[in-house]
Amino acid sequence: MINPAAIFKAKSAWGKFASNHPKFPMFLRAAAQSGIKEGHVIEIKITSEEGESLCTNVKLTESDMELFQLAKDMMGA
Repeated sequence: MINPAAIFKAKSAWGKFASNHPKFPMFLRAAAQSGIKEGHVIEIKITSEEGESLCTNVKLTESDMELFQLAKDMMGA
């Protein structure tokens, strides 16, 4: 069962994150508008202050798309 208080807390945390990093939500909107689809690849790279990198990627599946839709619905997008 979904905890409404947890959803409210997550939405509040997202608002603060978006305020701190305004280009990231713009990136997500642009990506969504271009049509993220099953079979697309999402790559994530993290670079430490020392310059060390960690990178991975995922090829989106049908169930991934269902998860994205749920998250989008929860966030009211």
